Amino acid sequence: MPRFRAAPRPLTALALLLSLTACGGPPGEEGPAPGARSAPGFPYTVTNCGVTSTYQAPPERAVTMNQHATEIMLALGLQDRMAGTAYLDDAVLPAYRSAYAGVKVLAKEYPSKEVLLAADPDFVYGGYSSAFDKGQGRDREGLARSGIDSRLSVEYCTPGRVGLTQLKTEITEVARTFGVPERGTALIEDEQRRIDAVTARVGNRPRPSVFVYDSGESSAFTSGGNGIGNEIVSLAGGTNVFADLQDTFGDVPWEKVIERRPEVVLIYDYGGTPVEAKKQRLLNDPALAEVPAVKNRRFVVLPLSSAVLGVRVADAVESLGRQLHPDAP
Repeated sequence: MPRFRAAPRPLTALALLLSLTACGGPPGEEGPAPGARSAPGFPYTVTNCGVTSTYQAPPERAVTMNQHATEIMLALGLQDRMAGTAYLDDAVLPAYRSAYAGVKVLAKEYPSKEVLLAADPDFVYGGYSSAFDKGQGRDREGLARSGIDSRLSVEYCTPGRVGLTQLKTEITEVARTFGVPERGTALIEDEQRRIDAVTARVGNRPRPSVFVYDSGESSAFTSGGNGIGNEIVSLAGGTNVFADLQDTFGDVPWEKVIERRPEVVLIYDYGGTPVEAKKQRLLNDPALAEVPAVKNRRFVVLPLSSAVLGVRVADAVESLGRQLHPDAP
């Protein structure tokens, strides 16, 4: 996956946005200027990762960067508002493949600045902070100077731990930006219903300790305590052994993995390294031979696209819950 460490920035507006949404009033809404005409529910003002944007009407030419941003748009039925997409980690969910097929793919990974601007977007939605790389000319400030609004997933600018509150924020604000708040509400309710079913099933069972193995040779690149991946492990009935790592992802020494003696290894599946190759890397390391998860060959797997803040969170909790607790009723 693209490696990054996004410095947390305060999101002082989030609590207000959520409370206003819960009360039925659209957050940040202002009255239109005299004589101006706008879409219903607009203008809409939202602060996202330190950037405040006011929309007079829903964007019409969005470009999504990263799979989880793309799938949120598709889940909200917004493919007709998409001028392009980029950077899949694996196949789009079957339910969205038909809609995705009608969207232009700008690049296999991130498009260059020139390719991005040639799509004539009015909105760019990034799932990872690396989507807005200043060195590549895609920074949010530069896009704003070109008249292009943008959004970054709140997973990468929320101080502290990310959980279902941030998932609700992400879906609610995207739906509100595009003028379809009722679709966002329905999507959130479906995610919550499915997650609640899993937590009820595994709630009273012993919680195995879990080491998340994303990648790494000289050190282990793992899921820390601040990302949605940590919450997924917890909701599925496990405990992340690196929950004290105050980052979404981070490198840890293998000595720390050995010290913490995880009972289960959760492998993230993506990119050019097959899951079996990752398993063999762990099994063939003599230093890990007495780690319970490796010794007992207890491996579970999730696609990386399910372990980030997007519409696959419920899928991930369901899948991991079955793998951690196969005997639960």
